[in-house]
Amino acid sequence: MDAELSELLDGIGPRLRALRRDRGLTLEVLAQDTGISVSTLSRLESGLRRPTLDLLIPLARAHRVALDQLVAAPATGDPRVHLRPRSREHGSVLVPLTQYPGRVQVFKQVLAHREPRLVTHAGYEWLYVLAGELRLILGEREVVLRPGEVAEFDTGEPHWFGPAGREAVEILHLFGPHGDQAVVRTGPTKNG
Repeated sequence: MDAELSELLDGIGPRLRALRRDRGLTLEVLAQDTGISVSTLSRLESGLRRPTLDLLIPLARAHRVALDQLVAAPATGDPRVHLRPRSREHGSVLVPLTQYPGRVQVFKQVLAHREPRLVTHAGYEWLYVLAGELRLILGEREVVLRPGEVAEFDTGEPHWFGPAGREAVEILHLFGPHGDQAVVRTGPTKNG
């Protein structure tokens, strides 16, 4: 048995004793609650008996704790995603939310004021405004989108997007390099 595992197992007894005492229980009361004999409980707490699942599960239930709390299971990893924002020209910030080359890419962007410059390239874009107002130029057309509004377009058409005024705009930006379109598409709603 390796040292780390041995240390993990050795810590269970004192943890069990502390839980029982914190709850103000005697070994006899805990034995009644779990169906485990007083002598077995005493040997578990003192480290003279190695814990097994058939002993730990009733103890976890009796103490109303998760099994991994009894054994101080090692952490399974940090679930947080550590995003790395990239500063862009003139105060704009780009935060990649996905990293799948060749597939649909998702970004959160804060766009600072800049002058329009139409571009074209292969692909398809989907823009969702989180905060501020977004000015979108598609060929000869121009629209202003507000928070909660969405635009989608083929990037083969000359286009540009940025803040509608001097204030920054915050958006979610999906880009499909091969003309991929957003899965959810909605049409105009009818009143009535």
